[in-house]
Amino acid sequence: MENLENQNTENPGSISLDKKEQQFESRIDMIELRRSLDSVKSEIAKVIVGQENMVEHLLAALLSNGHVLIEGVPGVAKTITAKLLAKTIDVGFSRIQFTPDLMPSDILGTSIFNVKNSEFEFKQGPVFSNFILIDEINRSPAKTQAALFEVMEERQITMDGTQYTMEEPFLVVATQNPIEHEGTYRLPEAQLDRFLFKINVGYPTLENEITIIRNQHESKKEDKTEGVNKVITAQQLKNYQHLVKEIIVESQLIEYIAKIIVNTRENQFLYLGASPRASLALLTASKAFAALRGRDFVTPEDIKEASYAILRHRVIVSPEREMEGLTADEIIRQILEGIEIPR
Repeated sequence: MENLENQNTENPGSISLDKKEQQFESRIDMIELRRSLDSVKSEIAKVIVGQENMVEHLLAALLSNGHVLIEGVPGVAKTITAKLLAKTIDVGFSRIQFTPDLMPSDILGTSIFNVKNSEFEFKQGPVFSNFILIDEINRSPAKTQAALFEVMEERQITMDGTQYTMEEPFLVVATQNPIEHEGTYRLPEAQLDRFLFKINVGYPTLENEITIIRNQHESKKEDKTEGVNKVITAQQLKNYQHLVKEIIVESQLIEYIAKIIVNTRENQFLYLGASPRASLALLTASKAFAALRGRDFVTPEDIKEASYAILRHRVIVSPEREMEGLTADEIIRQILEGIEIPR
């Protein structure tokens, strides 16, 4: 059975849900959203052991209408988790396996000459769907990766002078292996910046490993995903995405977000800081985490929880510090600890 890590290694700034947060009267009705997302978690939990934090980040990306990059060694269920999430939503699903010989036309589509009417017709590629899973995205060369620039940012494709708008909802979930570098092509910063989150996946805990082995031993099903049901429609997801935009963010929290981003640009340990796109991403993701907690307002804890996955792929550690073993997550933690939390 595919295995998966426990959530505690993915996000060092993860904040547990405080029961007291539920003791208020919400100004925005979040009940249906919360119930639907809980149902999605329950469906995924039929197959996946642990990794609640990763699932929550994927759900936050759904609510934020943002793309996700999942990084982890082989065998930690990056791909199956994304497939399970897609299976719980009643939308189109397409999987693209990136390989060194993959061409941009294999993703976007190509014009084919129709001998019946003597005209060229555009045949859509697999990217024309709602939920796109790109496996091993760093296996294809730069020109193939660049084919995703427009569709990820603008939700459209331009072919032969014609624009094709993608049907909403539209989400790209990509996976990559951080260990094996032979035959891979590093993603350019411009493409990394188009991913809302970068989720790091590690190994499971001992308890989860035991449960994974036991479940595999006792399972009689050939297809482990056959019991996973669709629980959210495309229209519901679009409604939830619209609802998240209405979540309240106080002015001091907007300043808090700005201070975090500006600090990455001024930090002596970072060669490259985050762009204004990161500020907007952090704002949107913080609203999504508030919605996951059933709240209609953002707290500093929501911002902290989102910061690691938002920033770790948008900043570059200076070469000297990287040689010393300093990571982007550790620098982000230092930045968060050094900024006064608004009250």
